[in-house]
Amino acid sequence: MTTMVGYLRVSTEEQATSGLGLGAQRDTIQRYADAHGWEVTYYVDEGLSAKSMDRPQLQAALTRLHVLPKRRDIDGIVVAKLDRLSRSVHDFSGILKLAAARKWAVVAIDLGVDTSTPTGKLVANVMMSVAEWEREVIGERTSAAMQAAKRQGRHMGRVSVLPRPTGDRLLELRATHTLAAVAAQLNAEGLSTALGEPWSANTVAKVQKRLRAADTASSDEQGARMASARGL
Repeated sequence: MTTMVGYLRVSTEEQATSGLGLGAQRDTIQRYADAHGWEVTYYVDEGLSAKSMDRPQLQAALTRLHVLPKRRDIDGIVVAKLDRLSRSVHDFSGILKLAAARKWAVVAIDLGVDTSTPTGKLVANVMMSVAEWEREVIGERTSAAMQAAKRQGRHMGRVSVLPRPTGDRLLELRATHTLAAVAAQLNAEGLSTALGEPWSANTVAKVQKRLRAADTASSDEQGARMASARGL
């Protein structure tokens, strides 16, 4: 039998205390699960916003889903409404890509996204295409603005540097941990991003890529200096 993670979230402490919202979400998920013959194990984040993916129970669910298919004991994640999982199209697109790569299902009942079905996959692919278009458009606008500022002699953006010990710890953890697990561990150790924000799996991936690129560039530069010193 298919077993799914039913993810529930409410954003205020009042909702968490009263149970308002959680019951409706659970009922919606359970009806959908019963109709499809699924078993559901529930993960609940109480009093937390969807602006960030750094929510304890969500990260726990994603870590459990990250296990290789043959060893995994659940088949996907289901939410009553997409905004319970994420308010960011970009973050949701990332979850869909991860799910496709690791072969688990994502179900957002309110939007008809159910990647365990052909129609649901089509809806998911449309959403990912829209997210990619959005990123490209924003990137083009940002690049144009930065070029204009550069021509005018102005600096745009915040200069932020990740402390080397934090970067070293991230790379150390990545040798044996998933992106989600690394994010959870860094947050547990009180290590924030360069901007002082909590870590998410997406942020870990981006920073890891930058750190490795910086190390490669540093190695190339050192090699060039040594070659120059030898007169090569």
